[in-house]
Amino acid sequence: MFIEYTWLVPLIPALCFVLVGFFGNKMGKTGGGYLAIAGVAVSCLLSVLISYEFFTSAAYASPGYYTESMTWFTFPGGFEITIGFYVDTLACLMMMFASFISMLIFVYSLGYMGEEGKRKRRYFAEVALFVTGMLGLAISSSFIEMFIFWEIMGLCSYLLIGFWSFNHPEGDDKADNAASAAKKAFLVTRLGDVSLMGGLFVMLYAFGSLDYTVVFDAANIASVDHNLIIIACLLIFGGVIGKSAQFPLLDWLPDAMAGPTTVSALIHAATMVKAGVYLVARCFPIFCEASSVMLLVAVIGGVTMFFAATMAMNNMNIKKVLAYSTLSQLGYMFLALGAGGYMIAIGIETGDTALIAAGSLGYTAGCLHMVNHAFFKALLFLCSGSVIHSTGTEDMREMGGLGPKMKVTSITMLIGSLSIAGFPFFAGFFSKDLIIEQALHAADYGTAGWIFIVLWALAIITAFMTAFYMFRMWYMTFRGPEGPKTQHCHGESPKSMTVPLMVLSIFAFGFGFVLLFGFDGLLSINVDLATGQFFVGGGHAEGLEYLVEFFTNPWTYLTIVLVIAAIIIAKFMYDKRKINPGKFNKNGTSWLYRALASRWWFPELYNQVSWKLGYGVARGVDYVDRNIVDGAVNGLSNAVVGSGDILSKAQTGNVRNYAAVVLGGIVVLFVVILALFYFMGGL
Repeated sequence: MFIEYTWLVPLIPALCFVLVGFFGNKMGKTGGGYLAIAGVAVSCLLSVLISYEFFTSAAYASPGYYTESMTWFTFPGGFEITIGFYVDTLACLMMMFASFISMLIFVYSLGYMGEEGKRKRRYFAEVALFVTGMLGLAISSSFIEMFIFWEIMGLCSYLLIGFWSFNHPEGDDKADNAASAAKKAFLVTRLGDVSLMGGLFVMLYAFGSLDYTVVFDAANIASVDHNLIIIACLLIFGGVIGKSAQFPLLDWLPDAMAGPTTVSALIHAATMVKAGVYLVARCFPIFCEASSVMLLVAVIGGVTMFFAATMAMNNMNIKKVLAYSTLSQLGYMFLALGAGGYMIAIGIETGDTALIAAGSLGYTAGCLHMVNHAFFKALLFLCSGSVIHSTGTEDMREMGGLGPKMKVTSITMLIGSLSIAGFPFFAGFFSKDLIIEQALHAADYGTAGWIFIVLWALAIITAFMTAFYMFRMWYMTFRGPEGPKTQHCHGESPKSMTVPLMVLSIFAFGFGFVLLFGFDGLLSINVDLATGQFFVGGGHAEGLEYLVEFFTNPWTYLTIVLVIAAIIIAKFMYDKRKINPGKFNKNGTSWLYRALASRWWFPELYNQVSWKLGYGVARGVDYVDRNIVDGAVNGLSNAVVGSGDILSKAQTGNVRNYAAVVLGGIVVLFVVILALFYFMGGL
């Protein structure tokens, strides 16, 4: 009844993009904002109905998905490119939270972007296309279709990060920063996309198709060269690293804060960076073919998780603190998927069903944290936008004491901070604790035990740092002495901005309880050892047993103690002022403080690599282009023109000369024929 119309989920926002783009300025003061909201709201409602129908259908039990497709292109040799939709629990999850959060961000944008005049048309058109990309990616039935929507999001991120660069006077710092950040995001993510494209070519060569039903079929996987699968997975993960800003391609995301705060919320919560996590989860059947691939996923996630958290410790820009926290939380997700996939891969190799079941909890933890993060990060970014909207600054040193003037923003941001910090019973607590447990559990298997011990330790330390820098931000913003901008604060933001905050705060607190009420099976993955086939969905449904496991695990209490200690330290340093931060950083002159403030010198490293390597390669390509490619073309052209000039001299206009040439040609031809007859006949 509904699932057959899944293709409408991304199509409706796409139609809104066209209508708002062409006619937005004729749709009232919102520039087409209401149409964009209505479009994504319809997509959200349709996503819920499709998900309900799928979960109650026979397809959910077997084969675990519902798909429809049609032929798009046919090539000689019988190869076809299809286009369609693929619905399983992962697709349903992505559709529902991406459309719901985007809808709230669009509503919030009515207030936040209210002073943008005619530029609102372009804004609402572009964010509608942005959501189209994410929803299309979620329901794609093949990798080629997924890649198209993947690139749509890349285009939209470029346009929206650079939003302030349009219609601003030349030399304006805000416009220059936005343009620079947009170009950086576009170029860095293109590096990852080239890697992803390479992986798709390898996969096409190996499987002869890019359809999910073909690539994820256990019999097809077993028949393909194992080394080709590993190469394809590594290249695909290269694309994930670029899109989700993981080490070493992590530096573009903090700079992307040059765009509007609502765009930051979309990129960090509902679209873009979540696409990388989705792709790894989607590719689990092939990624789990090699434990080494999943180990790499875990290591990259763990390294990013830790280093990004350190960079947030002393940053003074409220949006960039949240940007670094996104990098860190994405690292947690990849750590969970990597640790779980590592155990599943070893379980498949050894035939250990218990190990496979244990590893599937890593998939559950990663997907749950992806959704939890979407809610509390959207909440945190929109709260920061509310503060910026009221104070006119992003510098936390100019804030302080805003709590009494912005009570709704203060309370909702406190809920978001508690959730991301992993405070007990808030949403982030359940998924983060499960991730840490999975990292420790993975250390008991295979030959990489010491690596997972290190990753587990980094996850514990990062949990402490997360709680500290989030409450450092909250206390500097809402508590303590008033800053220069606090006196000019015009109070709480309008209801179009505060109502979405209140709705998101409910989910930021309560979504983690899905583990306790039997819905965890919707976030699980299972393997049939007899056939090697993966099934997304079904599974655990252990309910309150999770709660018992959490609070009988001694390491859970260690994490809780560290989180509470970090909150208390932040309070004494930035609220009560009983601890002087300068005592630890030597008033900003210590080596560690400068290293963190300089992002561990990653930007300088990238610049050097760009100049020394990128510029050198560019000069080499330029030389080849000018002297070899253009030289060959110009040489051929000169040869043709020169030959024409020479031959043109034979055109004297004298009939006797032409007759002599004809006679000479006949004589030469006659001699050649005689010579041929002589040699052929003589033999």
